[in-house]
Amino acid sequence: MPGRKIPDHYGSHQGLLWSPSTGSSFAHRGVDAVVVPTFRQPAYLAEAAELSRTLNCFLLTLHSGPWTTAAKAAERLPADVNLIAIDVPSRTQLNLPCWDTSRMLAGTVFARRTDLSTKRNLALVLSHMAGWSRILFLDDDITGLEPDDVRGASGLLDTHNAVGLRICGFPDHSVVCHAYLQSGGEQQSFIGGGALVIEVNRTNSFFPDIYNDDWFFLLDGRKSLQPVAITGQAIQHPYDPFRNPGRARAEELGDVLAEGIYWLLDQSQPIADADEAYWAEFLVKRRRFIEGVLDMVKGDATLESHEQARRIAGLKGSMGRLALITPALCEGYLQAWADDRQRWLDHVEPLPSGQELPRALASLSRRGCPPLKWRLGGKIGRSVRAETHTLVAQGARGRSGRGVACVAR
Repeated sequence: MPGRKIPDHYGSHQGLLWSPSTGSSFAHRGVDAVVVPTFRQPAYLAEAAELSRTLNCFLLTLHSGPWTTAAKAAERLPADVNLIAIDVPSRTQLNLPCWDTSRMLAGTVFARRTDLSTKRNLALVLSHMAGWSRILFLDDDITGLEPDDVRGASGLLDTHNAVGLRICGFPDHSVVCHAYLQSGGEQQSFIGGGALVIEVNRTNSFFPDIYNDDWFFLLDGRKSLQPVAITGQAIQHPYDPFRNPGRARAEELGDVLAEGIYWLLDQSQPIADADEAYWAEFLVKRRRFIEGVLDMVKGDATLESHEQARRIAGLKGSMGRLALITPALCEGYLQAWADDRQRWLDHVEPLPSGQELPRALASLSRRGCPPLKWRLGGKIGRSVRAETHTLVAQGARGRSGRGVACVAR
């Protein structure tokens, strides 16, 4: 049965994606690496490790936070996985561009508190230097991927820049859209960085440091989307979107910007039309949408009082943050984002390709900053371990267990 629609919101952007018809055949290709940004315990990497082993590709894991490290991953994952595990430090220590989009939000309530975008951009830089052309981005709470679905998605990269896997099971939404869906609204998941195969050399995007960074990555400058498709499926681990009202507040600016841009795309209008006047109108739509969801939640007789209160708290958190978002901020962010796209191209185009992994890993640290810590496992670990004199010259210390402990640079 179709869900309820609110006129000020598009509940699906699926019409923007190309999808192979049922029964159609297309090429299946491999991938060079499965890339997993992670802050959870290494046990969450087990399925990604098995997937990379089946696909005979690298597993690149990017670690931060108190529950995981590159060393723990090397110890816990099977010894035959071609593992590249990196401890990701503060963004200021990495050889990545300084974004205007980040500077304009720094010190404000809109500044992002996670390093997911940094990890994804770091993986792109390493891919360029290592000579990888096709990689799978996979979040550490995504499961159920079939190797043939990944191969099929990679095959579509012959004609598309990015191909997403359908997210099944628990939906992948913002807090506002979760409240809308769970109160009977019509809402579908879009593709995103949780399960996304990309053609490294043909995409010209980066991940800005904002919620919905993957929706920005899929865009083609000030025009429209890059050539993108959807196929296969993956499963999202369930989580509680209403546990903390701060989550909704942290998402609001990124949700406004992404939904505002994709509202234009759904109407076949270019991103360049998102000027200050457009944002003034869209912010009114956004407020009406959240108010409509609030009314749906308050009128949902199936909700227990404490569940209703949690949803209302989240929605009010979004409304409070929305009140601070101005049309000028939205237009200014898109202008800064356009400048950052050029900054990204200027950064990656000169990068040398086909480098040996130790040299490429050494290049990820910003000059003058502490060296990056990483671990290698599987064939690549044994290969590097065999070059003892190179490891010693780089200040690494060998390890007889499941990986090679290395310090870059």
